[in-house]
Amino acid sequence: MNILVINAGSSSLKYQLIDIVTEKVIAKGLCERVGSKDSFHKHGIDEDEVVIDTFLPDHKAAIEVVLRSLVEGPRAPIHSVSEIDAVGHRIVQGGAYFNQSVVITPDVKDKILELAELAPLHNLSALQGIKACEEVLPDRLQVAVFDTAFFQTLPPKAYMYPIPYELYQKYGIRKYGAHGTSHRYIASRAAELLGEPLSELKMITCHLGNGCSVSAIDHGVAVDTSMGLTPLDGLMMGTRSGAIDPAIVPFLMDHEGLSTQDVSDLLNKQSGLLGISGISNDMRTVQEAAQEGNERALLAYDMYANSVKKYIGQYMAVMAGVDVIVLTGGIGENSSIIRRLIFAGMQPMGIVVDSSKNEQRGFERLISHDKSKVRIIVVPTNEELMIARDTYALVHKSSQIVPYKG
Repeated sequence: MNILVINAGSSSLKYQLIDIVTEKVIAKGLCERVGSKDSFHKHGIDEDEVVIDTFLPDHKAAIEVVLRSLVEGPRAPIHSVSEIDAVGHRIVQGGAYFNQSVVITPDVKDKILELAELAPLHNLSALQGIKACEEVLPDRLQVAVFDTAFFQTLPPKAYMYPIPYELYQKYGIRKYGAHGTSHRYIASRAAELLGEPLSELKMITCHLGNGCSVSAIDHGVAVDTSMGLTPLDGLMMGTRSGAIDPAIVPFLMDHEGLSTQDVSDLLNKQSGLLGISGISNDMRTVQEAAQEGNERALLAYDMYANSVKKYIGQYMAVMAGVDVIVLTGGIGENSSIIRRLIFAGMQPMGIVVDSSKNEQRGFERLISHDKSKVRIIVVPTNEELMIARDTYALVHKSSQIVPYKG
């Protein structure tokens, strides 16, 4: 059975075709700059990847190009679109409506649109991807997998904000979290690698990339997470500020003459690593500058690591301890220096990194020292596989389609 996984952005469309029986990726690619004359399509796995300049006026055109690439040419993984049994879509914001993945219906689409205010670029783009797939693959089951669903188990003391309760009742202002599909995957995968039930572990999961979040998972249940009403809250990120004193917002508006949109752009697109270093939102570039002695790059480095360290400490307090800390994302998986800085000085808390293991990269591995009471493990995330698994599960609960048996 083949599941097509779609992750639609405002001007992009990522995809993977996964044989869910073997859980093997048989095709993947990216349509970039959708809607622009400079759009292109990248398709293939590793050395077979090709980049083709192709005008993609909208997401429907992108979906059509994707489907052609899957069935045409000598390396096409399938012979017909009938071999695609279902489509799973990544949806960033599901609000309080969805605590699990669901088959897409008109009502589900209405709710995704209603929640677009909390994730305008992501939810609206996802709806375009859903509509395009419905037009091109009208008889295939479509499934929505929500980044926020994993955090619907948070208790009120974790998801509520200390503002007038009436604002929560009126607008639903609360913590929803993000990256939930990634946190769910790395938590379950880490438990599997350790050979221990997830239901018996206190775990802190760290998704560290351009966007960053940390979650507390107590015996398999998410009890807190760093991102909030929107993905702006929590950790310092590539271009996002993360948590700051709220009084900074009106101060900047008064003194700099900024509008609400100006402040939103400043905190979402001009802050974080980019804002502090003045160089880049890419940790690799910041690291190179720091190694050359650039003081602002060094500061950005230290602030980033300290931000993660503080949340780990908070969640150890929330759960009264931790058994396993898991790291993923471009920085979490690949930056040995950041990992070392995060865990530096935490030996009294039973957290000890093995320096030689920490320098390794490119595979799932323990990086904690043998004498460390807390296991530290690096697990490359696989959100697409989680989306495919959820889609497969809903296919089996639905009588809407018959799996291809060619």
